[in-house]
Amino acid sequence: MRLEKLAIYWLQVPLLIAVFCTPSKSRVLAAEKQSFAAWKQQLRADAIIFGIRPSVFDRATNDVRPNYKLPDLVRSPSQKRRPKGQAEFVRPPQAYLSKKLLTNLAQRGRQLLSRHAAALGQIEREIGVAPAAVLAIWGRETAFGGYRLRHNAIRTLVTQAYAGRRSRVFRRELFHALQLIQSGIANDQRLRSSWAGAIGLTQFMPSEYDSLAYDLNRDGFKDIWSPEEALASAANQLRSKGWQSGKTWGFEVTLSNQVTCAMDGPRDARTIRDWQKLGVSRTGSRQFPKRYSDEVAFLFTPGGGLGPAFLVLENFMVFKRYNPSDLYTLFVGHLADRILGGGDFVSDWSSIRQLPTAEIESIQSHLKAEGFNISKVDGKVGANTRSQIGRYQRRHGLKIDCWPSARLLQHMRG
Repeated sequence: MRLEKLAIYWLQVPLLIAVFCTPSKSRVLAAEKQSFAAWKQQLRADAIIFGIRPSVFDRATNDVRPNYKLPDLVRSPSQKRRPKGQAEFVRPPQAYLSKKLLTNLAQRGRQLLSRHAAALGQIEREIGVAPAAVLAIWGRETAFGGYRLRHNAIRTLVTQAYAGRRSRVFRRELFHALQLIQSGIANDQRLRSSWAGAIGLTQFMPSEYDSLAYDLNRDGFKDIWSPEEALASAANQLRSKGWQSGKTWGFEVTLSNQVTCAMDGPRDARTIRDWQKLGVSRTGSRQFPKRYSDEVAFLFTPGGGLGPAFLVLENFMVFKRYNPSDLYTLFVGHLADRILGGGDFVSDWSSIRQLPTAEIESIQSHLKAEGFNISKVDGKVGANTRSQIGRYQRRHGLKIDCWPSARLLQHMRG
């Protein structure tokens, strides 16, 4: 009998250890709360050094708690799953570049092109950026003001500064947002933001307000919450990033047998004339304008070999400096063309499946281990990842489509 009781006791020991030694969710949350409170005290001291008055900091951050549902965070200990990533990096191209959405925005953009013609003309004369380009940014960012920004900028920036992957960047942005409050420029309504703390109709980061927001009507207030000055401010941002006046962003093209998606990206850049020598042509039997013959362009295949291909120019890179996503950049450039009367993509998108971030990271790791030029394993499908996949497929005698697929990962693991 004693032996049976002893056996039962020893069987219960692991359960007792699990109950009393494993931190409960409430204890984990309490530890997080304590850690955040200590961090916030140091943040307050740094904000004061930056020039923020203590009363402004306290009033703006009172009762602020991290929002762990935001993208691009280092996971909280209390969370079981990684927060979702940006739409630009987790949705397949054909979904992000929705034909219905682009058609609706283009129609609205043409109306606004007429309504704001005088201001857009002034913007082009003073700043040198095409009206359709800034309208396209406004359309992509907030659907021409129709999209209600869901986040409070202060809470968002506090969260990103505390738990984000780019905490130093967002710490600085937070101080600039507090500076906007302190100077009387922004209030709670004006500080509605994106998940990254961008504010205004065309999405300005707080640190850019002083240097790049534009006072189009010369009334002494740079109003990035009003359409015409938001458009002027977006134009000023593009100019600061190298916008080339009077030039387009790129052309949709048809590839030849000599050119594949493995040549995607700036590393294989060459003049339009040289691309033509390799058999690359514009879609729809159109010709490249002669004035672009000596312009340097690179191949851009956002869906690898499973969708439209493009030769892109310097203004494409300017859009990309505005937002580093390939799909965002293509969306804005294509929408600008549509506002001016252009049509849909000529080539079709295949039903491309977007793998989970972890599986894309696994593909990147395999490529890197095999000696391909992968500098960063980040789970994002950029030009370099696509081109290196294409080169891997060529080396192994696979069909070259340059896309991270389940079949490709299976081959790598096999």
